[in-house]
Amino acid sequence: MNAFPILKTERLLLRDFRLTDAKEVQRLAGVREVAKGTFIPHPYEDGIAESWIESQKKEFEEGSLVNFAIVLAVAETLIGSIGLILSQQHKWGELGYWIGVPYWNQGFCTEAVLAVMDYGFKDLNLNRIWAPHFKSNPASGRVLQKSGLQYEGRQREHYKRFGRYEDAELYGLLKREYEGALSA
Repeated sequence: MNAFPILKTERLLLRDFRLTDAKEVQRLAGVREVAKGTFIPHPYEDGIAESWIESQKKEFEEGSLVNFAIVLAVAETLIGSIGLILSQQHKWGELGYWIGVPYWNQGFCTEAVLAVMDYGFKDLNLNRIWAPHFKSNPASGRVLQKSGLQYEGRQREHYKRFGRYEDAELYGLLKREYEGALSA
C-alpha cells in the first residue's frame, strides 16, 4: 500500500489515527453503550488505545487493514472509527465501525460508510464489502441498509459478548452492484 489515504465527505474527514487521539478514543469507545455493540474491550483500560493505534500502521503497510479516524471536518473533533479488514487473496473488505454516543443518530456513520465503500471499490479494487452486526444492535443494521448493503443472512449465536451468545446479521455488497447503483 502507499501513503495512508485521507477521505473527505460533506461533514467528515477520515484520516489515520495518531497517538494524540488515544485519550479521546478511550473516552468515546470506553463507554458500555459503544462496547455493547462491538468487540471493543470493556472496561477500556489505560494503554489499550495507544497499543491499538500503534498496531494499525503495520497492518496498513501489510495490506491487511485500513482503519480511519472519523473526524468532524469543521471542528477537527474525533467522533469514531471506521475501517476495512482486507483479504488481498479474495479481494474483499470486512467493514467495521463505531461512533461515540454524543454523535449517534446524526447520520455520521452512514456518511463514513459510504466514503469507505467508495474507497474500497474504486481505490482498493475490492470485489466485495461485507459487514456483520449483532442482532441486538439494529441501529448498525440500519446504517448498512441505508448504505446499500444487502442482507445476506444470520449466524445464530455466533459470538459471545458480555456473557451472552449473540446472533450475527450479515450484510454485503458486490462491486458490480455498487457500480450499477451509481449508474442508475
